[in-house]
Amino acid sequence: MPLNSALWVVATPLGNLGDITFRAVEVLKKSHLILAEDTRSAGTLLKNLHITGKKFLSLHEHNELRRMHQVAARIMEGSDCALISEAGTPLMADPGYRLVRHCCDLGLKVIPVPGPCSFVAALTASGLPPYPFAFLGFLPRKQTELEKTFGLWKDMPVTLVFFERKNRILPSLQTASRILGAREYCLARELTKKFEEFIRGNLENISLDQEKLLGELTVIIGPSLAAGPASDPESVEKLLNYYMEQGLKPKDVVHRVQNNSRGWSSKEIYALMLKMRSKSH
Repeated sequence: MPLNSALWVVATPLGNLGDITFRAVEVLKKSHLILAEDTRSAGTLLKNLHITGKKFLSLHEHNELRRMHQVAARIMEGSDCALISEAGTPLMADPGYRLVRHCCDLGLKVIPVPGPCSFVAALTASGLPPYPFAFLGFLPRKQTELEKTFGLWKDMPVTLVFFERKNRILPSLQTASRILGAREYCLARELTKKFEEFIRGNLENISLDQEKLLGELTVIIGPSLAAGPASDPESVEKLLNYYMEQGLKPKDVVHRVQNNSRGWSSKEIYALMLKMRSKSH
């Protein structure tokens, strides 16, 4: 068996073609077989990269067990095989783990070609603690399983990261609020695309327009606000003064102050605001 044949795990663009790395392009050019969950999307990507003449093989959750023997045989024969995701890093909530494990068990080379990863990109711009974090993939659809999932992390001081669809985001966040308590969250959508957007808030005051949340969302929920020291009253008062001077409605003032402080409930912030107003009069 040639020593240079391998399974290459190649990260692909999230949305902007410029996300691709030089190394990823070179690996895709030299690979004899491209493995993808959606071969049509893979074909479009390679066409946009001006890479032609490649053979594609579908690899998804329903055929991975069968495909992994086929792919391993190709690598043993000397072919380089590239596993790609429709967007981002393969295996991250996508098929491929069983193939990688099978190649490792056979002693075949598995080589990562790092690059874009949606939840890492979302973490870096969320404004929430980036580590320690737990990546949950896609959340369970059944309510009991969803509650169980959040319950497992209730007392863990970690940032939670997961994918969710727009039609399920509101009930999922409401369930998180009920189980996890008042935590900061950030929704990242259209990452690296023209309409990239980060929506930040607090689980205690969820305000979302689901109709405007197009596509798949990357969700970041910060650790418990009780996990660190609470913001001191003087800092909260300064925030209140700042937002009140902008002429915002009381509920908007409370919402923004809570998002920029730690360990204060909306009721406590509202009470402090009333106290400040009474003193000023």
